[in-house]
Amino acid sequence: MRTTQVQIVMASHVNGRNRLFGGQLMQWIDVVAAVEARRHARSEVITAAVDPLEFIAPVHLNDTVVIQAHVTWTGHTSLEVSVETFVEQIDGCRQMVNRAYLVFVAVDPDGKPIPVPPYEPEDQEPDEREAAARRRELRLQLREAARVSG
Repeated sequence: MRTTQVQIVMASHVNGRNRLFGGQLMQWIDVVAAVEARRHARSEVITAAVDPLEFIAPVHLNDTVVIQAHVTWTGHTSLEVSVETFVEQIDGCRQMVNRAYLVFVAVDPDGKPIPVPPYEPEDQEPDEREAAARRRELRLQLREAARVSG
């Protein structure tokens, strides 16, 4: 399953150089990723982590932005969602401008973590579990380092 959102960059989305605010793109990414996570978990979700974001190319006023999300890994109560952002030209050609990985925790109505269905890649999707497991291990190491130094 994939969740896709399309936006046209408006004047309220850009800075003085007519480039998309990074925070605006981060908001769009979080929403698309949350929708994908909710669909997979079949429950409400809470954003638990966002890996560092790199802006590969600028997005300008009046650009069409396509944001696509899909699940890449699941744990017991958490799941990772990959989000790719593209600028789409009038002819349909796309240029990637950002890739992000977000982790969500599925929760019940009381906000308590609940199990999520396992990730099973669809036939056309590459199995991303190995790379996702490496990212998870890195997140855990960073969390432990922060705990120890804090």
